[in-house]
Amino acid sequence: MSDDDQAPVARSKRGVKPSGKPTLKTIAEMTGLAVTTISRALNNAPELAQDTRERVQKIAAEIGYLPDRAALRLKTGRTNVVALILEPEETIYGFGTNLVSGITEALRDTPYHLVITPLFRNVDPIVPVQHIVRNRMADGVIFSRAEPNDERIRYLLDENFPFAVHGRSAFSEPHPFVDFDNEAYAYHATKRLATKGCKKVSIVLPDSALTYTEHLKSGVLRGAQEAGIEAEFAADVNLSSHSDAMRSYIIKRAQRPNPPDGYVCASELSALAIIGGLTDAGHTLGDDVHVVTKQSSFMFMQFQPQAETVPEDFVHAGRELGQILLRRINGEQENLTHMQELRIPWL
Repeated sequence: MSDDDQAPVARSKRGVKPSGKPTLKTIAEMTGLAVTTISRALNNAPELAQDTRERVQKIAAEIGYLPDRAALRLKTGRTNVVALILEPEETIYGFGTNLVSGITEALRDTPYHLVITPLFRNVDPIVPVQHIVRNRMADGVIFSRAEPNDERIRYLLDENFPFAVHGRSAFSEPHPFVDFDNEAYAYHATKRLATKGCKKVSIVLPDSALTYTEHLKSGVLRGAQEAGIEAEFAADVNLSSHSDAMRSYIIKRAQRPNPPDGYVCASELSALAIIGGLTDAGHTLGDDVHVVTKQSSFMFMQFQPQAETVPEDFVHAGRELGQILLRRINGEQENLTHMQELRIPWL
Protein backbone atom coordinates (compact mmCIF):
# COMPACT_ATOMS: atom_id res chain seq x y z
CA MET A 1 0.00 0.00 0.00
CA SER A 2 1.50 3.35 -1.06
CA ASP A 3 1.50 6.52 1.00
CA ASP A 4 -0.82 8.03 -1.60
CA ASP A 5 -3.55 5.53 -0.68
CA GLN A 6 -3.98 7.19 2.66
CA ALA A 7 -3.03 10.75 1.68
CA PRO A 8 -4.93 13.37 3.70
CA VAL A 9 -7.65 15.32 1.99
CA ALA A 10 -9.66 18.32 3.19
CA ARG A 11 -10.35 17.72 6.87
CA SER A 12 -13.30 18.55 9.10
CA LYS A 13 -13.71 18.29 12.85
CA ARG A 14 -13.08 14.71 13.94
CA GLY A 15 -15.85 12.99 15.87
CA VAL A 16 -18.49 15.51 14.80
CA LYS A 17 -21.45 13.83 13.14
CA PRO A 18 -22.25 15.65 9.88
CA SER A 19 -25.67 16.94 8.95
CA GLY A 20 -27.44 15.68 5.84
CA LYS A 21 -27.04 12.30 4.15
CA PRO A 22 -23.53 10.89 4.77
CA THR A 23 -21.43 10.13 1.69
CA LEU A 24 -17.98 8.70 1.00
CA LYS A 25 -16.70 12.27 0.92
CA THR A 26 -18.16 12.82 4.39
CA ILE A 27 -16.17 9.90 5.80
CA ALA A 28 -13.07 11.05 3.93
CA GLU A 29 -13.31 14.48 5.53
CA MET A 30 -13.78 12.96 8.98
CA THR A 31 -10.83 10.58 8.67
CA GLY A 32 -8.38 12.48 6.49
CA LEU A 33 -8.27 9.58 4.03
CA ALA A 34 -8.82 9.65 0.29
CA VAL A 35 -12.29 8.83 -1.04
CA THR A 36 -10.86 5.85 -2.95
CA THR A 37 -9.38 4.51 0.29
CA ILE A 38 -12.73 4.92 2.04
CA SER A 39 -14.46 2.96 -0.71
CA ARG A 40 -11.91 0.13 -0.54
CA ALA A 41 -12.10 0.03 3.26
CA LEU A 42 -15.89 -0.28 3.20
CA ASN A 43 -15.52 -3.15 0.74
CA ASN A 44 -13.03 -4.83 3.10
CA ALA A 45 -10.17 -4.65 0.58
CA PRO A 46 -7.42 -6.97 1.88
CA GLU A 47 -4.59 -4.69 0.69
CA LEU A 48 -5.58 -2.09 3.31
CA ALA A 49 -4.42 -2.37 6.90
CA GLN A 50 -6.96 -4.02 9.21
CA ASP A 51 -7.02 -1.04 11.59
CA THR A 52 -7.79 1.30 8.66
CA ARG A 53 -10.70 -0.87 7.53
CA GLU A 54 -12.07 -1.14 11.07
CA ARG A 55 -11.76 2.63 11.70
CA VAL A 56 -13.56 3.53 8.47
CA GLN A 57 -16.29 0.93 8.98
CA LYS A 58 -16.85 2.09 12.56
CA ILE A 59 -17.26 5.71 11.52
CA ALA A 60 -19.56 4.72 8.66
CA ALA A 61 -21.79 2.84 11.11
CA GLU A 62 -21.76 5.71 13.62
CA ILE A 63 -22.89 8.33 11.11
CA GLY A 64 -25.39 6.01 9.40
CA TYR A 65 -23.70 5.83 6.00
CA LEU A 66 -25.50 3.66 3.45
CA PRO A 67 -24.25 3.05 -0.09
CA ASP A 68 -26.31 4.30 -3.01
CA ARG A 69 -27.43 0.93 -4.33
CA ALA A 70 -28.63 2.27 -7.66
CA ALA A 71 -25.25 3.88 -8.32
CA LEU A 72 -23.45 0.77 -7.07
CA ARG A 73 -25.44 -1.45 -9.44
CA LEU A 74 -24.68 0.84 -12.40
CA LYS A 75 -20.98 0.94 -11.56
CA THR A 76 -20.30 -2.70 -10.58
CA GLY A 77 -23.35 -4.66 -11.68
CA ARG A 78 -23.85 -5.68 -8.05
CA THR A 79 -26.26 -4.64 -5.33
CA ASN A 80 -24.42 -6.04 -2.29
CA VAL A 81 -27.75 -7.54 -1.26
CA VAL A 82 -28.61 -11.16 -0.44
CA ALA A 83 -32.34 -11.96 -0.55
CA LEU A 84 -33.92 -14.51 1.77
CA ILE A 85 -37.41 -15.65 0.80
CA LEU A 86 -39.47 -16.76 3.80
CA GLU A 87 -43.08 -17.76 4.32
CA PRO A 88 -44.54 -15.98 7.37
CA GLU A 89 -45.26 -19.42 8.88
CA GLU A 90 -41.55 -20.26 8.72
CA THR A 91 -40.85 -17.75 11.48
CA ILE A 92 -42.90 -19.87 13.89
CA TYR A 93 -40.87 -21.62 16.60
CA GLY A 94 -37.58 -20.11 15.54
CA PHE A 95 -36.91 -21.51 12.07
CA GLY A 96 -36.84 -18.17 10.29
CA THR A 97 -35.18 -16.33 13.18
CA ASN A 98 -32.42 -18.92 13.51
CA LEU A 99 -31.85 -19.04 9.77
CA VAL A 100 -31.54 -15.25 9.63
CA SER A 101 -29.12 -15.33 12.56
CA GLY A 102 -26.86 -17.79 10.77
CA ILE A 103 -26.96 -15.97 7.44
CA THR A 104 -26.11 -12.63 9.03
CA GLU A 105 -23.15 -14.27 10.75
CA ALA A 106 -21.91 -15.41 7.32
CA LEU A 107 -22.36 -11.90 5.88
CA ARG A 108 -20.54 -10.19 8.74
CA ASP A 109 -17.36 -8.37 7.62
CA THR A 110 -18.56 -8.41 4.01
CA PRO A 111 -20.25 -5.61 2.05
CA TYR A 112 -23.44 -7.69 1.82
CA HIS A 113 -26.74 -6.99 3.55
CA LEU A 114 -29.65 -9.36 4.05
CA VAL A 115 -33.11 -8.43 2.78
CA ILE A 116 -36.09 -10.65 3.64
CA THR A 117 -38.77 -11.14 0.99
CA PRO A 118 -42.05 -12.62 2.27
CA LEU A 119 -43.81 -15.41 0.39
CA PHE A 120 -47.51 -15.62 1.14
CA ARG A 121 -49.58 -18.77 0.70
CA ASN A 122 -51.67 -17.42 -2.18
CA VAL A 123 -48.57 -16.54 -4.23
CA ASP A 124 -46.79 -18.93 -6.60
CA PRO A 125 -43.34 -19.56 -5.01
CA ILE A 126 -41.53 -18.72 -8.24
CA VAL A 127 -42.98 -15.19 -8.43
CA PRO A 128 -40.68 -13.50 -5.85
CA VAL A 129 -37.68 -15.36 -7.33
CA GLN A 130 -38.44 -14.08 -10.82
CA HIS A 131 -38.98 -10.56 -9.47
CA ILE A 132 -35.59 -10.56 -7.77
CA VAL A 133 -33.75 -11.91 -10.82
CA ARG A 134 -35.48 -9.81 -13.51
CA ASN A 135 -35.09 -6.58 -11.57
CA ARG A 136 -31.64 -7.44 -10.21
CA MET A 137 -32.85 -6.75 -6.69
CA ALA A 138 -30.05 -8.88 -5.17
CA ASP A 139 -26.84 -10.63 -6.10
CA GLY A 140 -28.06 -13.97 -4.78
CA VAL A 141 -31.10 -15.61 -3.23
CA ILE A 142 -31.76 -18.15 -0.47
CA PHE A 143 -35.03 -20.04 -0.01
CA SER A 144 -36.39 -23.21 1.59
CA ARG A 145 -39.11 -25.86 1.21
CA ALA A 146 -37.53 -27.49 -1.83
CA GLU A 147 -39.58 -29.78 -4.07
CA PRO A 148 -38.31 -32.74 -6.15
CA ASN A 149 -38.80 -30.88 -9.45
CA ASP A 150 -38.60 -27.40 -8.01
CA GLU A 151 -39.22 -24.83 -10.76
CA ARG A 152 -37.38 -22.15 -8.76
CA ILE A 153 -34.20 -24.22 -8.84
CA ARG A 154 -34.64 -24.98 -12.54
CA TYR A 155 -35.21 -21.30 -13.30
CA LEU A 156 -32.17 -20.11 -11.31
CA LEU A 157 -29.92 -22.74 -12.87
CA ASP A 158 -31.08 -21.72 -16.35
CA GLU A 159 -30.52 -18.04 -15.52
CA ASN A 160 -27.11 -18.80 -13.96
CA PHE A 161 -28.19 -16.71 -10.99
CA PRO A 162 -26.46 -17.44 -7.65
CA PHE A 163 -28.65 -19.21 -5.09
CA ALA A 164 -28.57 -21.64 -2.19
CA VAL A 165 -31.52 -23.68 -0.98
CA HIS A 166 -32.42 -25.18 2.37
CA GLY A 167 -33.42 -28.63 1.16
CA ARG A 168 -32.84 -30.71 -1.94
CA SER A 169 -34.44 -31.39 -5.29
CA ALA A 170 -34.41 -34.54 -7.42
CA PHE A 171 -32.46 -32.87 -10.24
CA SER A 172 -29.38 -34.73 -11.40
CA GLU A 173 -27.75 -31.37 -12.12
CA PRO A 174 -25.92 -30.31 -8.93
CA HIS A 175 -27.02 -27.17 -7.14
CA PRO A 176 -25.95 -25.48 -3.89
CA PHE A 177 -27.90 -26.68 -0.85
CA VAL A 178 -27.81 -27.31 2.89
CA ASP A 179 -30.09 -30.06 4.19
CA PHE A 180 -30.80 -32.28 7.16
CA ASP A 181 -30.82 -36.02 6.42
CA ASN A 182 -34.48 -36.60 7.20
CA GLU A 183 -34.46 -40.18 5.95
CA ALA A 184 -31.69 -41.11 8.37
CA TYR A 185 -33.47 -39.23 11.16
CA ALA A 186 -36.80 -41.00 10.59
CA TYR A 187 -35.10 -44.39 10.26
CA HIS A 188 -33.13 -44.13 13.50
CA ALA A 189 -36.06 -42.55 15.37
CA THR A 190 -38.30 -45.46 14.34
CA LYS A 191 -35.70 -48.01 15.41
CA ARG A 192 -35.33 -46.15 18.73
CA LEU A 193 -39.09 -46.31 19.35
CA ALA A 194 -39.01 -50.04 18.64
CA THR A 195 -36.37 -50.54 21.35
CA LYS A 196 -38.75 -48.83 23.79
CA GLY A 197 -41.35 -51.49 23.05
CA CYS A 198 -43.47 -49.60 20.52
CA LYS A 199 -45.43 -51.90 18.20
CA LYS A 200 -46.77 -49.24 15.84
CA VAL A 201 -45.22 -45.90 14.89
CA SER A 202 -46.79 -42.91 13.16
CA ILE A 203 -45.71 -39.52 11.83
CA VAL A 204 -47.43 -36.31 10.78
CA LEU A 205 -45.77 -35.59 7.44
CA PRO A 206 -45.06 -32.27 5.72
CA ASP A 207 -46.88 -31.20 2.57
CA SER A 208 -46.76 -34.03 0.02
CA ALA A 209 -45.10 -31.77 -2.59
CA LEU A 210 -41.92 -31.30 -0.55
CA THR A 211 -38.82 -33.42 -1.13
CA TYR A 212 -38.22 -34.20 2.52
CA THR A 213 -41.70 -35.68 2.85
CA GLU A 214 -40.59 -38.71 0.85
CA HIS A 215 -37.34 -38.83 2.82
CA LEU A 216 -39.26 -39.07 6.10
CA LYS A 217 -41.68 -41.68 4.74
CA SER A 218 -38.84 -43.80 3.42
CA GLY A 219 -36.98 -43.65 6.74
CA VAL A 220 -40.01 -44.63 8.81
CA LEU A 221 -40.93 -47.53 6.51
CA ARG A 222 -37.38 -48.87 6.41
CA GLY A 223 -36.96 -48.62 10.17
CA ALA A 224 -40.31 -50.30 10.86
CA GLN A 225 -39.62 -53.12 8.43
CA GLU A 226 -36.23 -53.85 9.97
CA ALA A 227 -37.66 -53.71 13.50
CA GLY A 228 -40.63 -55.88 12.60
CA ILE A 229 -43.23 -53.35 13.70
CA GLU A 230 -46.11 -51.51 12.02
CA ALA A 231 -46.03 -48.01 10.58
CA GLU A 232 -48.73 -45.59 9.48
CA PHE A 233 -48.89 -42.00 8.26
CA ALA A 234 -51.31 -39.53 9.81
CA ALA A 235 -54.35 -38.86 7.65
CA ASP A 236 -56.24 -35.57 7.23
CA VAL A 237 -53.45 -33.43 8.73
CA ASN A 238 -49.92 -32.46 7.75
CA LEU A 239 -47.10 -30.42 9.24
CA SER A 240 -48.68 -27.17 8.00
CA SER A 241 -51.99 -27.90 9.73
CA HIS A 242 -52.99 -25.79 12.73
CA SER A 243 -51.80 -27.30 16.00
CA ASP A 244 -55.39 -27.63 17.19
CA ALA A 245 -56.21 -29.75 14.13
CA MET A 246 -53.23 -32.02 14.83
CA ARG A 247 -54.16 -32.34 18.48
CA SER A 248 -57.76 -33.21 17.60
CA TYR A 249 -56.61 -35.82 15.07
CA ILE A 250 -54.35 -37.51 17.65
CA ILE A 251 -57.18 -37.67 20.21
CA LYS A 252 -59.54 -39.28 17.70
CA ARG A 253 -56.88 -41.69 16.44
CA ALA A 254 -56.08 -42.79 19.99
CA GLN A 255 -59.73 -43.72 20.48
CA ARG A 256 -59.92 -45.92 17.38
CA PRO A 257 -58.68 -49.55 17.16
CA ASN A 258 -54.95 -50.34 17.00
CA PRO A 259 -53.64 -46.82 17.69
CA PRO A 260 -49.92 -45.99 17.37
CA ASP A 261 -47.90 -46.14 20.56
CA GLY A 262 -44.89 -44.32 19.12
CA TYR A 263 -44.60 -41.06 17.16
CA VAL A 264 -41.75 -39.71 15.05
CA CYS A 265 -42.13 -35.91 14.95
CA ALA A 266 -40.74 -33.74 12.15
CA SER A 267 -40.85 -30.53 14.21
CA GLU A 268 -41.11 -29.32 17.79
CA LEU A 269 -44.44 -27.64 17.10
CA SER A 270 -46.00 -30.86 15.81
CA ALA A 271 -44.50 -32.75 18.77
CA LEU A 272 -46.21 -30.41 21.24
CA ALA A 273 -49.56 -30.86 19.47
CA ILE A 274 -49.14 -34.65 19.33
CA ILE A 275 -48.11 -34.94 22.98
CA GLY A 276 -51.02 -32.72 23.98
CA GLY A 277 -53.44 -34.96 22.08
CA LEU A 278 -51.99 -38.13 23.59
CA THR A 279 -52.26 -36.65 27.08
CA ASP A 280 -55.86 -35.57 26.47
CA ALA A 281 -56.61 -39.12 25.33
CA GLY A 282 -55.39 -40.48 28.68
CA HIS A 283 -51.90 -41.66 27.72
CA THR A 284 -48.70 -41.04 29.69
CA LEU A 285 -45.65 -39.97 27.73
CA GLY A 286 -42.70 -42.24 28.45
CA ASP A 287 -44.97 -44.97 29.79
CA ASP A 288 -47.56 -46.31 27.34
CA VAL A 289 -46.63 -43.96 24.47
CA HIS A 290 -43.28 -42.61 23.27
CA VAL A 291 -42.18 -39.69 21.11
CA VAL A 292 -38.96 -38.85 19.27
CA THR A 293 -38.76 -35.37 17.79
CA LYS A 294 -36.37 -32.96 16.15
CA GLN A 295 -35.28 -30.15 18.47
CA SER A 296 -34.20 -26.76 17.17
CA SER A 297 -34.61 -24.66 20.34
CA PHE A 298 -33.94 -24.96 24.06
CA MET A 299 -37.57 -24.23 24.86
CA PHE A 300 -39.01 -27.64 23.97
CA MET A 301 -37.29 -29.63 26.72
CA GLN A 302 -38.50 -27.16 29.33
CA PHE A 303 -42.02 -28.44 28.66
CA GLN A 304 -41.58 -32.04 27.51
CA PRO A 305 -38.52 -33.66 29.12
CA GLN A 306 -39.99 -37.16 28.58
CA ALA A 307 -39.66 -36.92 24.80
CA GLU A 308 -36.42 -37.94 23.11
CA THR A 309 -34.93 -35.25 20.91
CA VAL A 310 -32.53 -35.02 17.99
CA PRO A 311 -30.95 -31.59 17.36
CA GLU A 312 -31.44 -29.76 14.08
CA ASP A 313 -29.36 -26.58 14.07
CA PHE A 314 -30.97 -23.91 11.88
CA VAL A 315 -28.39 -21.29 12.88
CA HIS A 316 -25.67 -23.53 11.47
CA ALA A 317 -27.78 -24.14 8.36
CA GLY A 318 -28.15 -20.39 7.82
CA ARG A 319 -24.43 -19.83 8.30
CA GLU A 320 -23.59 -22.52 5.75
CA LEU A 321 -26.18 -21.21 3.27
CA GLY A 322 -24.71 -17.72 3.55
CA GLN A 323 -21.12 -18.92 3.08
CA ILE A 324 -22.04 -21.12 0.14
CA LEU A 325 -23.96 -18.32 -1.55
CA LEU A 326 -21.07 -15.86 -1.14
CA ARG A 327 -18.75 -18.35 -2.83
CA ARG A 328 -21.22 -18.72 -5.68
CA ILE A 329 -21.64 -14.93 -6.03
CA ASN A 330 -17.86 -14.55 -6.17
CA GLY A 331 -17.67 -16.78 -9.21
CA GLU A 332 -17.26 -20.35 -7.98
CA GLN A 333 -19.28 -22.61 -10.25
CA GLU A 334 -16.95 -25.26 -11.59
CA ASN A 335 -17.91 -27.90 -9.03
CA LEU A 336 -21.22 -27.18 -7.34
CA THR A 337 -21.09 -30.49 -5.47
CA HIS A 338 -18.56 -28.74 -3.21
CA MET A 339 -21.36 -26.32 -2.28
CA GLN A 340 -23.61 -28.99 -0.81
CA GLU A 341 -23.93 -30.00 2.83
CA LEU A 342 -26.05 -32.85 4.20
CA ARG A 343 -26.25 -32.82 7.99
CA ILE A 344 -26.39 -36.33 9.48
CA PRO A 345 -28.53 -36.59 12.64
CA TRP A 346 -27.50 -38.62 15.67
CA LEU A 347 -29.51 -40.42 18.30
